[in-house]
Amino acid sequence: MDWVDWATCTTGLRNRTGTRIEPKGDTMAERRVNVGWAEGLHARPASIFVRAAMAAGVPVTIAKADGAAVNAASMLAVLSLGAQGGEEVVLTSGAEGAEAALDRLAKLLAEGLEELPETV
Repeated sequence: MDWVDWATCTTGLRNRTGTRIEPKGDTMAERRVNVGWAEGLHARPASIFVRAAMAAGVPVTIAKADGAAVNAASMLAVLSLGAQGGEEVVLTSGAEGAEAALDRLAKLLAEGLEELPETV
């Protein structure tokens, strides 16, 4: 999968098995949330978030409020955001089932949990 295509749009995404994932209709689910970890999305918090994003079962992007979206399931991409504690980030997905997945990820980000919850 080409990085530029993934980072700039939501078409052409593939799930873990390599199956192409197409957004359902023209609607994108979105959640805006402030990062709850005081240190922001660095090392340990980023790894917790990325594991949750991979477990979400739908492709998700994350971006700073005014920045480009990156793959939420990529540790390097999430670290590259440089999101600080209290800073607003935007989670988006166009896949079926995205609403519930984004709710769980937004809650994880907002609460700044130290461990991956069992419900993710």
